[in-house]
Amino acid sequence: MNTNLDIEFSEAFDKMSQLKEALAPDIMLKFYAYYKQANYGSTFTFNNELDVRNAFKANAWMQLKDMSPDQAKQEYINLANSILNRKK
Repeated sequence: MNTNLDIEFSEAFDKMSQLKEALAPDIMLKFYAYYKQANYGSTFTFNNELDVRNAFKANAWMQLKDMSPDQAKQEYINLANSILNRKK
């Protein structure tokens, strides 16, 4: 079932995926973590590649372990809107 939150989240994801401008790494990590938490909750999955980039991604996601998927969706939407509204 698609709730309004699910629809808004999907739309925000689509808009951010189409964004041509590069974002700061810390902002990208936030998007990554909110997306993973929204879609997978605290069921952490990682590939076995041990590199700095994956370590940062894993850390960003694990910091949200107590956040509900719905709250992660809302935070993703809020962050996307703050980026997109700056572009206007």
